[in-house]
Amino acid sequence: MGINKQSDIAANIQIGPTTEGMVRIYVEGDGVDLPLDFDADEAEEIAEELRAAAEAARRITDSAATKAAPKGKPRR
Repeated sequence: MGINKQSDIAANIQIGPTTEGMVRIYVEGDGVDLPLDFDADEAEEIAEELRAAAEAARRITDSAATKAAPKGKPRR
């Protein structure tokens, strides 16, 4: 499955520190329990990637909304 392909699969995500000093992203879904542990530096890199992806997604939705907005009547 590619990053841009939609899916009907639902999952819950939890993010927090572990007692071993790692940052855990825990994904739980239908028949899936997936703990992903990262050191602090890796977690910060992931956070930066999430922020960059959020900004890119906003630009896409802002651009689509601008294109879909009705044009005003020309002034005389």
